[in-house]
Amino acid sequence: MKILIIGSKGFIGSHCVSFFSKEHEVWECDVVSDYVTPRYFLIDATNANYNEVMSSESFDICINCAGAASVPDSIKNPLRDFELNVAQVYKQLDAIRQHNPTCKYINFSSAAVYGNPTYLPIDESHPLNPISPYGNHKKMAEEICTEFFENFGIHTCSLRVFSAYGPGLQKQLFWDLYKKSQSNQPIELWGTGEESRDFIFISDLVHAVDSIVKLGDFNGGAINVAFGKEVFIKEVVSHFYTELAPDKSYSFIGQTRKGDPINWCADISKLQSLGFNPTITAEKGIASYINWLDTLRS
Repeated sequence: MKILIIGSKGFIGSHCVSFFSKEHEVWECDVVSDYVTPRYFLIDATNANYNEVMSSESFDICINCAGAASVPDSIKNPLRDFELNVAQVYKQLDAIRQHNPTCKYINFSSAAVYGNPTYLPIDESHPLNPISPYGNHKKMAEEICTEFFENFGIHTCSLRVFSAYGPGLQKQLFWDLYKKSQSNQPIELWGTGEESRDFIFISDLVHAVDSIVKLGDFNGGAINVAFGKEVFIKEVVSHFYTELAPDKSYSFIGQTRKGDPINWCADISKLQSLGFNPTITAEKGIASYINWLDTLRS
């Protein structure tokens, strides 16, 4: 199988490259100059054009791992977030429509499309009520994927990823906890600690993608990608600092950051019907992440 991974230099993209390269012919695409990788497309960050990419090779699968992934930045720079998370998806799908219409397309969406859910666990039929520009833009990208399936027959699938983490991730909760532990300043954290997330370790996430590649229906719909367990922030923070810096004290400031949901837990029965079962608990995942952090500090 010939697979194109867009955003191949990013966190999720690089792990997808490593995994799928073991059994498939993988081509990479990103905005970072690379003079070593033989099957690599360099895209202009300011004016991306995917027509040459899609017309030069015949791909079986295109996995779009590119885009912005920051709620705070989407509030600060909404136009940039729109360009990266909506316009780029449209450009990619339109290039597929013109040059490679049999190519299946996987779009990385986000649980942010749900906003603050009205019930837990959240299944795919839950109403979409995003509370940030990032969540709104991910919702728009999903609608574009549905549009291209219904109007042009392009087989698409959107993955509503919950809280992904693992070695190589230099942003979001665990990276923030690590950076704050490096400072002599008091450690203050957003929220109350009673907020919850559904954390999925990167190796589980990649196996989920593989399950979808093999058995997904690609009918323009969406599918939750998560561990399927609600974990409270106070618990993972306590575990993280116990393992990384037991001498550090911290406090929650009691204020919720704008755009952040309160509680998340995913219903992953649809993903499990494709043969996926997560294996990396939060405890194991945090230990692996801290081992990776140790390599940065050595």
